[in-house]
Amino acid sequence: MNYLACIQIIVCVLLVIFILLQQRGTALGSAFGGGGEFYSTRRGIQKKLFWATIFLGAAFIFLALLNLIVR
Repeated sequence: MNYLACIQIIVCVLLVIFILLQQRGTALGSAFGGGGEFYSTRRGIQKKLFWATIFLGAAFIFLALLNLIVR
């Protein structure tokens, strides 16, 4: 079994989940029916979610390139 491809699939699924949790212009709770607040700076969990998304995106690109090199 190709472990590199399995890790890339896991990172891909996590990246999609993290992107879907982010909604521009509203708070994190709006994913579950929140109101229409205006956009402000990211704080708390939103900031961690933002940086985790960037990290997962970079990890996905790195794994894709590594997968090309190994094959």
